[in-house]
Amino acid sequence: MAISRRKFLGGIGAALGGAAASLGTAYGASNKHFKGHPNSFGVLHDITRCIGCRKCEEACNTVNDLPKPETSFEDLSVLDSKRRTDADIYTVVNRFNTPEPVFAKKQCNHCLEPACASACFVKAFTKTKSGAVTYNEKVCVGCRYCMVACPFEIPAYEYHKALTPSVTKCTMCFPRIIEGKLPGCVEICPKEALIFGERDKLIKAAWQRIYKFPDKYTAHVYGEHEMGGTSWLYISGDEFSKVGMREDLGIKSAPELTSGALAAVPIVVGLWPVFLTGAYAISKRKEKIAQQEKDQAVAETLANAQEEAAKKLEDLREKLNQEKASAINFEVKKALEEAAKKAEEEKQAQEAQEEEEPDQADDADGEDPSKEDE
Repeated sequence: MAISRRKFLGGIGAALGGAAASLGTAYGASNKHFKGHPNSFGVLHDITRCIGCRKCEEACNTVNDLPKPETSFEDLSVLDSKRRTDADIYTVVNRFNTPEPVFAKKQCNHCLEPACASACFVKAFTKTKSGAVTYNEKVCVGCRYCMVACPFEIPAYEYHKALTPSVTKCTMCFPRIIEGKLPGCVEICPKEALIFGERDKLIKAAWQRIYKFPDKYTAHVYGEHEMGGTSWLYISGDEFSKVGMREDLGIKSAPELTSGALAAVPIVVGLWPVFLTGAYAISKRKEKIAQQEKDQAVAETLANAQEEAAKKLEDLREKLNQEKASAINFEVKKALEEAAKKAEEEKQAQEAQEEEEPDQADDADGEDPSKEDE
């Protein structure tokens, strides 16, 4: 069913009025700082211990049943260029020359108050008590606000799946955690560059290392306060900006920064069905018009092709007729020339014969008379 632009905008206006009237207090992000669930877990990444072996990438690929990459995990040439996570790669290790080679692992940081969750009006993202930020694809509408909101540029969209796309990211191996297992990357790390445990204890362990080896580490636990705190923590021997990490995020969480803007989210939720219906109708109409234009273009192309083929056929027929007529004329001319030549030869022969006959007659009349007397 086609829908006009006026009806569509009118429907949105009506829905906007209804949504505004029906919502007493708009739900927005909280402006209270959340310090995390008690005894929640996290991971401490000691960048000074990472050797760039990519074992963590391989384990992540295996435990999450992700597509195998074209380049094997043993091939370390991929470290020559900076990489980022995508729909089929939940974690990557990058190399930084500072000036000595330093390796750092990147994945979802599992914020205490996730920007992805604060931006998602259908609550597809949840900060669990375990510390992991999980995703529910059943309620996701594919708006991809989470991708825009994340300051670490982590959530990825499955653009290659036309019918059932999802948003993907590291899950901190949440299914393994609730079974009492370690995250795959932590379990496989040969140098213990990754440590899993309660977040509060990991922060204490991180500062103990920093105090014990002040010349080895920068006096900063990344993720302790950034964006209100994250469950994935880092310590490094170099400035974090030199190992691909943002140092301009501040300590306020995403909900504190977006509480005002997200107050209008419930209205958007009320408008969403109307918007989708109108967008779908307009999209179908555009598809119908596009198909008609395509069919017309195909018909015109076929007609032009047939006309051009007929013209070429007629030109070919005319050319053949001309060649045939030329061949006939050539043969006729040749036959006439041969006939004329033959006639000329016969005429010359006849004239030669006629010249010989009078000479023979003269010879007969002039015989010697003495031969008769004898």
